[in-house]
Amino acid sequence: MLHLLYILAFTTIAVLAVRNLIRSLLTVGLESQSLPSNRGLSSRDSYSQSRRIPHPELLDESGNFIDEPLLVMRSVNVQEAREQLDAIYNSEVGSTGETKDEKK
Repeated sequence: MLHLLYILAFTTIAVLAVRNLIRSLLTVGLESQSLPSNRGLSSRDSYSQSRRIPHPELLDESGNFIDEPLLVMRSVNVQEAREQLDAIYNSEVGSTGETKDEKK
């Protein structure tokens, strides 16, 4: 009898967790597709949305919003990466006064 009670309790918890997960996914999906001005459903929600302060890293020195990528990565091919790593390795080995041949 106790086993049935455990199964019923865990089944209930699992159903609630899955329902909450689906509801959260739908909410996030709908909010990401809606325009910022349409996000607030009530007057209180729209007031809190309009007063939202952006993260300080997204603002420039004068407090204006930065509308450009913050990180630009350059594409590097494998050969160029190997050359750069070899240069770093050789500079470290050369600074100790040993070369790769001397270590053997």
